[in-house]
Amino acid sequence: MSILKVIEVLANSDKSWEDATKKAVSQASKSVKNIRSVYIKEQSATVKDGELDNFRVNVKITFEVK
Repeated sequence: MSILKVIEVLANSDKSWEDATKKAVSQASKSVKNIRSVYIKEQSATVKDGELDNFRVNVKITFEVK
Protein backbone atom coordinates (compact mmCIF):
# COMPACT_ATOMS: atom_id res chain seq x y z
CA MET A 1 0.00 0.00 0.00
CA SER A 2 1.25 3.50 -0.86
CA ILE A 3 0.64 6.69 1.04
CA LEU A 4 0.04 9.67 -1.23
CA LYS A 5 -0.07 13.36 -0.41
CA VAL A 6 -1.53 16.22 -2.45
CA ILE A 7 -0.26 19.80 -2.55
CA GLU A 8 -1.73 22.76 -4.39
CA VAL A 9 0.57 24.93 -6.50
CA LEU A 10 -0.04 28.15 -8.43
CA ALA A 11 2.07 28.97 -11.50
CA ASN A 12 2.04 31.27 -14.48
CA SER A 13 3.59 31.59 -17.93
CA ASP A 14 3.59 34.08 -20.76
CA LYS A 15 3.46 31.19 -23.29
CA SER A 16 0.63 28.76 -22.43
CA TRP A 17 -1.29 26.89 -19.74
CA GLU A 18 0.79 23.82 -20.56
CA ASP A 19 4.00 25.75 -19.94
CA ALA A 20 2.61 27.08 -16.65
CA THR A 21 1.79 23.49 -15.61
CA LYS A 22 5.31 22.35 -16.51
CA LYS A 23 6.75 25.18 -14.43
CA ALA A 24 4.59 24.17 -11.44
CA VAL A 25 5.79 20.56 -11.61
CA SER A 26 9.40 21.60 -12.18
CA GLN A 27 9.39 23.95 -9.18
CA ALA A 28 7.62 21.43 -6.92
CA SER A 29 10.09 18.68 -7.89
CA LYS A 30 12.92 20.73 -6.37
CA SER A 31 11.60 20.00 -2.88
CA VAL A 32 9.13 17.13 -3.39
CA LYS A 33 10.21 13.69 -4.61
CA ASN A 34 8.18 10.82 -6.09
CA ILE A 35 5.65 13.01 -7.94
CA ARG A 36 3.01 10.72 -9.45
CA SER A 37 0.47 13.01 -11.12
CA VAL A 38 -0.77 16.53 -11.67
CA TYR A 39 -4.41 17.66 -11.82
CA ILE A 40 -5.23 21.03 -13.35
CA LYS A 41 -7.83 22.48 -11.01
CA GLU A 42 -8.22 25.94 -12.56
CA GLN A 43 -6.98 27.90 -15.55
CA SER A 44 -7.15 31.65 -16.09
CA ALA A 45 -5.43 34.29 -18.17
CA THR A 46 -4.94 38.02 -18.30
CA VAL A 47 -5.60 40.03 -21.45
CA LYS A 48 -3.49 42.91 -22.76
CA ASP A 49 -4.32 44.87 -25.90
CA GLY A 50 -6.94 42.30 -26.88
CA GLU A 51 -4.52 39.35 -26.69
CA LEU A 52 -3.93 36.69 -24.03
CA ASP A 53 -1.00 37.94 -22.01
CA ASN A 54 -0.34 35.70 -19.01
CA PHE A 55 -1.56 32.14 -18.46
CA ARG A 56 -2.22 30.98 -14.89
CA VAL A 57 -2.89 27.52 -13.47
CA ASN A 58 -3.84 26.18 -10.08
CA VAL A 59 -2.71 22.54 -9.98
CA LYS A 60 -2.85 19.69 -7.50
CA ILE A 61 0.31 17.63 -7.43
CA THR A 62 0.19 14.11 -6.00
CA PHE A 63 3.32 12.43 -4.67
CA GLU A 64 4.16 9.27 -2.78
CA VAL A 65 5.37 9.57 0.82
CA LYS A 66 8.00 6.98 1.71
